[in-house]
Amino acid sequence: MELIEIGKLAKEAETTMRCLETAKKNEALLAVADQLVADQEDLIAANELDMQAGRENGMHQGLLDRLLLTKERIEQMALGIRQVVDLEDPIGEVISMKKRPNGLMIGQKRVPLGVIGIIYESRPNVTADAFALCFKSGNVVILKGGSDAIHSNIAIVKSIQKALAAKGLPATAIQLIEDTSRETAAAFMKLNQYVDVLIPRGGAGLIQAVVNQATIPVIETGTGNCHIFVDESADFHMALDVIFNAKTQRIGVCNACESLVIHEKIVDEFMPLLKKRLAEKQVEIRGDERACSAADGIMKATPEDWGTEYLDYIISAKTVANIDEAIAHINRYNTGHSEAIITENYTNAQKFLEEVDAAAVYVNASTRFTDGFEFGFGAEIGISTQKLHARGPMGLLALTSTKYIIYGNGQIRK
Repeated sequence: MELIEIGKLAKEAETTMRCLETAKKNEALLAVADQLVADQEDLIAANELDMQAGRENGMHQGLLDRLLLTKERIEQMALGIRQVVDLEDPIGEVISMKKRPNGLMIGQKRVPLGVIGIIYESRPNVTADAFALCFKSGNVVILKGGSDAIHSNIAIVKSIQKALAAKGLPATAIQLIEDTSRETAAAFMKLNQYVDVLIPRGGAGLIQAVVNQATIPVIETGTGNCHIFVDESADFHMALDVIFNAKTQRIGVCNACESLVIHEKIVDEFMPLLKKRLAEKQVEIRGDERACSAADGIMKATPEDWGTEYLDYIISAKTVANIDEAIAHINRYNTGHSEAIITENYTNAQKFLEEVDAAAVYVNASTRFTDGFEFGFGAEIGISTQKLHARGPMGLLALTSTKYIIYGNGQIRK
């Protein structure tokens, strides 16, 4: 289907979605969740075509993990949609209402953004997540996935559209651009006649391409060079558990820890313990000179390592003399995503929270929690690392705008 036709159909569906009652939204979302589970064999079969192509093309293990659909992951997708059902519908909320001296009552009301375009790479769960949040917030969504997940995405969208049609709702509330060429992606980025906002999800290359080329307003979701700072007062057992979880639970996600910062007063004692723990998953540590001297088998880091999102079993380790140096290093090399400190020092914890510039800042917890589901939003549309419109995991409120509503009784301006 031509892009212009997709845009026209989206605008037509927007008229319905803008005014759809909450009860009807929830009923449709429950039907979609059930349909995805019912169609799981078809989804897994389609996904296997993508996985097979990925393996044949030498796709990295971290990206293959992102691409994989299993029964459990499909159940999780459905659970995320059901959780969105339980969330309060923000549309129609009157945020404020004030009476002016001339008698006018002026207020603000939450409304959908309209038609949202999403360009993303090899994570088919994004298809269902994006739909659920866009639908609940009264928006229409046009998706442009990568070629790596094309069969999976087609199957998921087909399942969703089937459920919508069965409920008498426009199936075009979600559409997938099946042409995966760069030319079509570039044209989509300029479809501002029909698309109100564009959200890229993927690697740094994709995100920068969208930011640089789009004529549609963009909400930038960033890459994740996430740090954990092990302070001199840190509980070693806690630090090892948190780092192990943040680095190895899923290596191909943006909230995985890629970089460590370690206080020089504990590096000699802590580094051998860390090396032993991460060896359980064959994680390669790339450290500065001080870190390398503290334990055997640590690779020497290059300057590029401090700013790299590996998406692999690799982690960098930088030693610092104090918390100020740690914060300076993190603010220089981070991507504005998620940063953590492991400490028993209250003052340092508060200083870290105050001075680290990122969307999510943790004390004594894994960066892996930066996620819409974990934050109680249900599914997420992405994790914004910019500061305008939305920041951090983007739930329903991030997909709304406002309009002024004014009540009068015949006032005219003099």
